[in-house]
Amino acid sequence: MSGMDKGSILPPSENQSLPGASRNTNSNGVPQSKKIIYKAEVMKQLMRMVDRVAPSNATVLILGESGTGKELVANAIHERSSRSHKPFVAINCGALRETLLESELFGHEKGAFTGAYSRKIGLAEVANGGTLFLDEIGELSPGIQSKLLRFLQEGEIYRVGGKDPIKVDIRLISATNKELDKEVLKGNFREDLFYRINTIMLHSPPLRRRKEDINELVEYFLTTNPNGFLNRGRQMSEDALKILMKYDWPGNIRELQNVCERLQILAEGHVIMPGDLPEHIKNPDHKIVIDDYDPTMTLHELEKRYILKALNYFDGNKTQAANALGITIKTLYNKLHEYGEFEKYAVHARPKSGNS
Repeated sequence: MSGMDKGSILPPSENQSLPGASRNTNSNGVPQSKKIIYKAEVMKQLMRMVDRVAPSNATVLILGESGTGKELVANAIHERSSRSHKPFVAINCGALRETLLESELFGHEKGAFTGAYSRKIGLAEVANGGTLFLDEIGELSPGIQSKLLRFLQEGEIYRVGGKDPIKVDIRLISATNKELDKEVLKGNFREDLFYRINTIMLHSPPLRRRKEDINELVEYFLTTNPNGFLNRGRQMSEDALKILMKYDWPGNIRELQNVCERLQILAEGHVIMPGDLPEHIKNPDHKIVIDDYDPTMTLHELEKRYILKALNYFDGNKTQAANALGITIKTLYNKLHEYGEFEKYAVHARPKSGNS
């Protein structure tokens, strides 16, 4: 693994998971952030598998929790393949509604639907000759699953509103934080599509299984963070690092990255001390007190309050809240719209007031 002996898998930032943010490539079709840093044995095993899988054209399914860098594993496969000179195109299947997702994936013809003022080339067509990465593939609706299966079987697509097939040559890499085999048993995911996309299955480990990487990850984040110009929080004290090592990081590397950014902004001095760390990291064993049963409160209201408490707990960070609640970011967005609270939490993270 030349040049890859050490590194982390650094996940894309949350703004790439927002609705409409379906492409994560530069002008050459390559993701902007693709740094891989690791030394943990579990990561070495994963990267050895990446090297073995990359030269083939086999479909790959990457399993792992949110924030573990599944997209960067996919990009590592692409970069080591014969398709590396062609585009790597990513689309988040969980961030878009079915009609918009179909248009983003397969394109549409002018006049195909209201607002289709011109022809649109889909991302599958953009990725022709290269790699198409479908993140959160477990969120696909039955209709899109059927069309994706046909595309994989026939090697051709139809734009929305189009009648002529378009030949497209892509390598498909998918990712999900769901247990797709169980989704198949529940009838939520097509069995034939499941077997089509998982010729090779890889597991992206959570940060709690590779804690020996935390020190180098923190060092990387603190030296490359755009807030470095503030001249604060440039180093982590040994005592603060020990606390970080004890925390289980439910949001994985993305959560660690967000914490480092916050510390670099809010730390009092050049060195980050234990007192600078967020309370939920310093005291991870603190239990949330659950009130006694209230017969006047509906399950809907209880759910709403709990979700909003989670958002407040994580200072408005929707990725961390969704991970802690065990739901997808798409589900969290839908819930906030349902509660009429979306505008209040539209900003990624809200700083706590000075009185808190």
